[in-house]
Amino acid sequence: MPRGPERDFSGYGEAPPHPQWPGRARIAVNFALNIEEGSEYSPLDGDARTDMALTEGEGMDTGIDGRDLTAESMYEYGSRVGVWRVIRLFEARGLPFTAFACALALERHPELAERIRSNGADICCHGYRWEKHWLLGRDKEREHIRLAIESLQRTVGRGPEGWCCRYGPSVHTRELLMEAGISYDSDAYNDELPYWQPVSGRMQLIVPYSLVTNDCKLVPRGIQTADEFFALLRDAFDQLYEEGDTAPRMLNIGLHPRMVGHPGRARGLARFLDYIQKHERVWVARRADIAAHWRQHFPAPRDFPESRS
Repeated sequence: MPRGPERDFSGYGEAPPHPQWPGRARIAVNFALNIEEGSEYSPLDGDARTDMALTEGEGMDTGIDGRDLTAESMYEYGSRVGVWRVIRLFEARGLPFTAFACALALERHPELAERIRSNGADICCHGYRWEKHWLLGRDKEREHIRLAIESLQRTVGRGPEGWCCRYGPSVHTRELLMEAGISYDSDAYNDELPYWQPVSGRMQLIVPYSLVTNDCKLVPRGIQTADEFFALLRDAFDQLYEEGDTAPRMLNIGLHPRMVGHPGRARGLARFLDYIQKHERVWVARRADIAAHWRQHFPAPRDFPESRS
């Protein structure tokens, strides 16, 4: 039996549009620096247990109810040390990145907020906190979106251009983001090009993300060395660069300061940054620039099936 219109299994199909990236680029590369430390689940913020996601202790059952001081310190490494190492790697090479920033994390780290304010990074909001939106309920989710926007306006002087929830949206998220005036969302993992999605009778721009070319692969029992991380990123780049001779696409690289910010891992990122700079026709772009480019060259269709709204 065919599935209903709520899901699109075909996308652009065998013949995606040529994205016309600037400079005739064969590939667009976006680096998403996830700034979450200080916004994760914590008993200090009323949660039952300390978050261990994307730490060296992920998957371990410590049996600790309440505060886990070890896990807390693993998060703090990201904000105290790792984030500055990663930012230096980009700034030394003159390469842009997008701040996938939780608003509360920047509230609690004014120095980092000031650096984001001044260095030109765009913001794809990662939530008010690093929380699971599908557990919030519609009204609370709307409130947290509002809190995040207002918080970022205070800490970095501007609201977010885009949005990407922790591990995906609720069934209400896209409608609430459009209501709040967010210009694109990245809560999708289903393509390598932006696309338009009907949401409550209007069109929302989707700029897909990826958990594959992402340092989440560096968690325990994942890839272990800088060379392995570099190889993963290099091979993805090479495949898309080759295809980009006729069909350019976008490569998402997800980074977390408490993961790739460790010295033995940062070398893999550094090698990759140097590797792509040796290639011509590569557009390393902020996420907001990719969204703006898509709007200019592929504006939202005026007609779309009402049944998919």
